[in-house]
Amino acid sequence: MRYLSTRGQAPTQQFCDILLGGLAPDGGLYLPETYPKISDAELKAWRDLSYAELAFEILSRFIDDIPADDLRAICDKTYTAEVYRNTREGSDASRITPVTWLEAGEGENHRGGLGLLELSNGPTLAFKDMAMQLLGNLFEYVLDKRGQEINILGATSGDTGSAAEYAMRGKHGVRVFMLSPNGRMSAFQRAQMYSLQDENIFNIAIEGMFDDAQDIVKAVSNDHAFKKQYKIGAVNSINWARVVAQVVYYFAGYFGATKSNDQQVDMAVPSGNFGNICAGHIARTMGLPIRKLVCATNENDVLDEFFRTGVYRPRTSAETHVTSSPSMDISKASNFERFVFDLVGRDGDRVRALWQQVESGGSFDLNETPFGAKVADFGFESGSSNHANRLETIRATRDAYGIVVDTHTADGLKVGREHRDDQAPMLVLETAQAAKFEETILEALGAPPPRPDGFDHLEALPQRVEVMPVDVNAVKDFIRKHAND
Repeated sequence: MRYLSTRGQAPTQQFCDILLGGLAPDGGLYLPETYPKISDAELKAWRDLSYAELAFEILSRFIDDIPADDLRAICDKTYTAEVYRNTREGSDASRITPVTWLEAGEGENHRGGLGLLELSNGPTLAFKDMAMQLLGNLFEYVLDKRGQEINILGATSGDTGSAAEYAMRGKHGVRVFMLSPNGRMSAFQRAQMYSLQDENIFNIAIEGMFDDAQDIVKAVSNDHAFKKQYKIGAVNSINWARVVAQVVYYFAGYFGATKSNDQQVDMAVPSGNFGNICAGHIARTMGLPIRKLVCATNENDVLDEFFRTGVYRPRTSAETHVTSSPSMDISKASNFERFVFDLVGRDGDRVRALWQQVESGGSFDLNETPFGAKVADFGFESGSSNHANRLETIRATRDAYGIVVDTHTADGLKVGREHRDDQAPMLVLETAQAAKFEETILEALGAPPPRPDGFDHLEALPQRVEVMPVDVNAVKDFIRKHAND
């Protein structure tokens, strides 16, 4: 299996090479040359596997430069009930991503039902742990084999940062430089990151929005001399390993919601950077029977606008709203480029031209091309949610089902319900636990959300963070100073 760039001007590479590299040299994102197709017989054989076994079966279709026994051992080490122990009461931690039914629906296939796919039972209470824990183990394995070190540079709007830092803390040969928007995350999210005292973790708070931080990461990654000299790697969802790890839980969720492979499911996905729902697109392309993928956004509705109108129009930082579902306060969806690459027939020249328009501050309208009509063929639907919707959904979910959801999952529930029917179960991907957004939950319910054991006094811990302006050179200077510590 080799990987090519969405912009068509980089040589193909194997998995372990792109694992450590992040962006392609031409500024594009890596994707496999072809997506493996999964047969009905394979789906049947996989239905009763453990999560770690399922992860191995799927990942081995994409990774052929790690020996099978080693890859299996990495999956077994990553996906354990101990690592993903922060389950809702009554859920089975050994399933890693259990399904919680709000409404069971009709029959054993839950036709017309409404469920939550629990993805936030890991160490940072966010779905990013599902991929990041694997990434940490893969990085350590490959670096050990090659006798190398790496400096990871990433940007976070809330959850990626803590998930990356918890996955990489203490890993030898790895240092993490994580950019976040200063004052734009919840107190819990800030404390998760900034309270870490590990010597290989460096937090940088940028005086801007997430998109500013992400632009800095891309600018550093596109400085090929600097990237090579300081061995810069990426853990944002621009890293293909993040996306392929997330493909696994779409299969696990499908098996958890059905009894046979002749049934389809719908999945509603809160998504700001398009990485989470991009994994669903890939799972469906592989042959997973997903009928509808419902993209749920907050007030930053760039993705919803595209699926409604065919126009992709990123906003400036000044136009990006600060919301109560802050992990989706994103107006430049990096992973969207991977979907558009598939949409336009994997034409790298066309993708490069479209993103030249975007990177110069513009937009593009696919209605003016033959590909506008093809968007519907991929089975996406979409919608958006705002603060009032969020509060109402959190209240209604608690009142009807006795379950407290976080703000992002509330966006997914609100939009998912709008596209729900009685033909298939609707699974909403639960992307974080409510404890991470206590301020908004308190506003909605008049009481704070429950916290898993061990998180009671997180915000009181000492914090360590460097505040910087939106300045690529300042970030580079900081990396130069600390890269060899």
